[in-house]
Amino acid sequence: MAGTRQVHGLVRSIKVRRIAVFSLYNEHGIADDYVIFLLEKLREFVERIVVVSNGNLSKLSEIAIKASCDQLLVRENVGFDVWGYKTGIDAVGFDALSEYDELILLNDTCYGPLFPFSEMFSEMERRDCDFWGSAAHSKVTPNPFTGTGHLPRHLTANFIAIREKMLKSRAFKTYWENLPAIKTYIDAIMLHESQFTKHFTDLGYSAEAYVDPDKYGSEYPAFVNVDETIINRFPLLKRRPFFHDPTFLNAQGIDLPRALRVLEETSDYDLNLIWRNVLRTSELRNLNTNAALMSVLPDDRAKEDDAPSDCGKIAVCAHICYTDMLEEILGLTANIPVPYDFIATTDTSGKKAEIEATLAKRLGVKNVIVRVVEQTRGGDMSSLFISLRDLLVDDRYDLVCRLHTKKSPQVQSSRSNLFKRHMLENLLNTRGYVHNVLDMFHDNPSVGLAVPPIVHISYPTLGHAWFFNKPKVEETARLLNIKVKFDHDTPVAAYGTMFWFRPRALRKLFEHKWKWEDFNAESDHVDGGLAHVLERLIAYAAQDAGYTTRHIMCAHQAAHNYTMLEFKLQKLASFMPSGDFPWQCHLLSEWKTAGYPSANHLPPAALSSQASVTSVKRSLGKLNLAIKNSLWFRAPTLFKILRPIYRAVAKP
Repeated sequence: MAGTRQVHGLVRSIKVRRIAVFSLYNEHGIADDYVIFLLEKLREFVERIVVVSNGNLSKLSEIAIKASCDQLLVRENVGFDVWGYKTGIDAVGFDALSEYDELILLNDTCYGPLFPFSEMFSEMERRDCDFWGSAAHSKVTPNPFTGTGHLPRHLTANFIAIREKMLKSRAFKTYWENLPAIKTYIDAIMLHESQFTKHFTDLGYSAEAYVDPDKYGSEYPAFVNVDETIINRFPLLKRRPFFHDPTFLNAQGIDLPRALRVLEETSDYDLNLIWRNVLRTSELRNLNTNAALMSVLPDDRAKEDDAPSDCGKIAVCAHICYTDMLEEILGLTANIPVPYDFIATTDTSGKKAEIEATLAKRLGVKNVIVRVVEQTRGGDMSSLFISLRDLLVDDRYDLVCRLHTKKSPQVQSSRSNLFKRHMLENLLNTRGYVHNVLDMFHDNPSVGLAVPPIVHISYPTLGHAWFFNKPKVEETARLLNIKVKFDHDTPVAAYGTMFWFRPRALRKLFEHKWKWEDFNAESDHVDGGLAHVLERLIAYAAQDAGYTTRHIMCAHQAAHNYTMLEFKLQKLASFMPSGDFPWQCHLLSEWKTAGYPSANHLPPAALSSQASVTSVKRSLGKLNLAIKNSLWFRAPTLFKILRPIYRAVAKP
């Protein structure tokens, strides 16, 4: 059915007449740029596009969507994407659908096209089938959602094309007329996605998949083999690997970082389309883990030495409480390979004069600004957001390195010095290293903040770094209209409050007019105080502004941190009866839910009454059952060995 047709004012040669129904959902009513880009690229192969928004759209998003489609339908958010498809099909009508050669049902759960759609469409046009999908999921036994039977092989619902013979059939019309209510995500899979392919192949219609699980050796290669499918130029990238539980990605060996590296090398797709969307919808630590937003930078510059470091106007903002550390700070800032302004705050006029005299001798410093803080409350955090607010609330600086003279006299000197080196060396280790930091910001406009990774050697931060600050962080976020998801256990943060940043990434923190009375008095920096709260809010403010946070490390710090981290993890794992990480997480989660009971040692308070004893025994029973069930499912051999122990523990 080839011919010449005029579509949206463009005269194009269309071999196959296609219509698309695009199901869209965003909890904030936003149609992100990646959606608009996908629709624009789809237009080259589709004659008519119907967009179904499951929920209201913002004014700007509605305008953008209408400009990218032929018809926009806005409906109540019920039935997930499945009923979005049905709404679009019903709006077009089966008689009108029969005029087309192919109906495409797709949704907003993928980024793309990473590579030209023409490659996939051309390949699938050569295949003799009645319907096809961008990817398939293989048969799974037992069905992971029911524990019995099997999940049939099926085309995934994010992109399915139905051809003329099936499109005009009574069976196709009946399927949609009898579509059951979809109330949950599992319903969407069990009642539609996993059944659609089987339903029609059982009727004799043939199906094909562009990405076939049989060729990759996993159940769902578009997700599990995301790197390999991109190497093979698959045009779609699932959104879920960016925000899914890292425990699952770890267990499955999903290599999203490799996929992103391949994209940078082989595709012209703008990755900022991904970051602008995923930052709004992800927990930051999950995102940073899954996408490996960590850069171990070499001490020598990776680019040619004569390549310009074009990062605009740069400043160092340092709170100098201890002037005896000023030379140490300046020795490191001398590694900044371009001229920069040095902006300092301190607490006395005498220190101000000393700082100015020292800086007058330094090469590489363009302008010097030294200010005495009005009050000694809040330490380096108040000096940054109050004393320097006027210099950082606008765009006069493109990039800033935040430092302070950290001594941490409240802890042993070896621990405080280790923390200090962890920050300073990972920010300013050598001249070549800083070149690499500047190049990273220049080459990645989505990066708004660069911080050393969480300090964990000698500090009890892993899994507990919110301490008592999270409620106040959430309260402050509401005050500043910062709308992101906060991580449950360990925030991504500028621990120690030294970091590189784009001022515009922290605009909301600088726009607010903080008062000195908002901060605790000096030497009284308690958890829940504003200084510690802002320390944990910085990365989330950048996320809210649409910027990623990149962890940066120099090589020797990475070696020390990784080996100690590996030791601690293997030590904890050695006390567990299995080395399977998901199982360990499940077991410890059940222990936590049960109140951390111990069969052999209970605190006296727990035995103060018969009711307490009964409660503890009940908790132990629940824990024992959870452990037994988990072992039976994941390690049946080990379960048989330990069965006598479980029976003994379960006795009253």
